[in-house]
Amino acid sequence: MKGKPFYHRLRFAFEGWRVAFRNEASFRTQVFAACGAVAVTAWLNPPAIWLALVIVMVVLVLGAELFNTALEHLLDGLHPEQAEFVRIAKDCSAAAVLLFSIASVVVFALMVMEVMGYY
Repeated sequence: MKGKPFYHRLRFAFEGWRVAFRNEASFRTQVFAACGAVAVTAWLNPPAIWLALVIVMVVLVLGAELFNTALEHLLDGLHPEQAEFVRIAKDCSAAAVLLFSIASVVVFALMVMEVMGYY
C-alpha cells in the first residue's frame, strides 16, 4: 500500500467499508442506527456543538466496529481453532464497541433532552 496514489488507498478503504457492510450484521445495524441518529439530530436542529458531538460519536462507534471486524478476521485467519486468548481478544474488542455505543446513546439522549427543554 505504501507509495500508492491517494485514490488507490481511498479505494482500499471503501472496499473495507463494503466488505464490512456486506458481511457483518452488527456493522449494518450500526450504520442504520447512525443514519437515524444523524437524521433525528438534523430534524431537531440543535446547537452546532450537539451536532458535532453526535457526529463524533457516530464516527467513533463505526470506527470501533470496523476495528472489531478487522481484529476478528485477523485472529480467525491466524488461529482458526478456538483458543482462550483469541476469545478474550474478540470479547474485549466487542466490549469496546459496546462501550462506544452506550456513550453515543447517552450523548444522543442528552442532546434530545436539552433540545426538548428537559435539561
